[in-house]
Amino acid sequence: MKQKALVLLNMGGPNNLDEVKLFLSNMFNDKNIITVKSSLLRRFIAVMITTSRTKKAQANYAKLGGKSPLVGYTQQLVDKLQKVMPDYYVSFAMRYTPPFCEGVIRELQAKGIDEVVLLPLYPHYSTTTTKSSVEDFMDVAKALRYKGNIQIIERFYEDEAYNRLLVKKIKEALGENDPSSMELIFSAHSLPQKIIAKGDPYQKEITLHVGLIENLLKEENLHFKAIHLAYQSKLGPVKWLEPSLEDTLKSLSNKNALIVPISFTIDNSETEFELSQEYAEVAHHLGFERYLVAKCPNDDDAFVECIKYLISY
Repeated sequence: MKQKALVLLNMGGPNNLDEVKLFLSNMFNDKNIITVKSSLLRRFIAVMITTSRTKKAQANYAKLGGKSPLVGYTQQLVDKLQKVMPDYYVSFAMRYTPPFCEGVIRELQAKGIDEVVLLPLYPHYSTTTTKSSVEDFMDVAKALRYKGNIQIIERFYEDEAYNRLLVKKIKEALGENDPSSMELIFSAHSLPQKIIAKGDPYQKEITLHVGLIENLLKEENLHFKAIHLAYQSKLGPVKWLEPSLEDTLKSLSNKNALIVPISFTIDNSETEFELSQEYAEVAHHLGFERYLVAKCPNDDDAFVECIKYLISY
């Protein structure tokens, strides 16, 4: 019996400062991100954005030690999964930076593996994340003539074990603070409104997810002063999902907040830089007494068990 494989998929992040340009260029050349029909126009837009943002992005990544933490955390998760899933070959591929799908698929071919489970590490389905990563894997598999059977787990925000893990992360971030004195803000990566208008289910799934976690918090007797949903990481002049995290922080008279990055499973520049540094500074200027950020699941043992269950379900 041939070995099966579990391949985790994610967007990726620069492994060094020289890769920042590659990361931006690949992202903005993605037809699921820049949705104009003309590939020529998309390339032009990608060049303009990459040229204008590379230096600033490099400066931001420099504050994180010169690279995104995403790949390192993902490798730690893969190592743990490999130990508890000996019947599987466990690996991962990124969409915009190494390691790419090609290397992983060549490994599958070399090992003679013909059963693959793809797990995009996005809890909610979006054309900009899940669809993009899966399409990339399928396109490369076709180009390399990989004939294996591929199973895809498209979303897992409804999984109770996963949501209990998020509650655990909220508790860890809360520490000894009284939840009734804190505003709980779920922060999701924003998307252009026009993508949602075309039928992308992301916003609906995020909203449903917040409701599921609220119910678990009540079960655990964790009662926050108020619970909010906000969006981060807007880019460019078009209309994006609202309210923004900054506007939400500005609207609060209670200056105590706990931020939960609900759309991420692995900490990355949007959590460790944008939320933990940039927005922390915004909160400081707004007079916040406490501004806390929950960690993503990363390689938490409970996340490892959750993934094992998702694969076997």
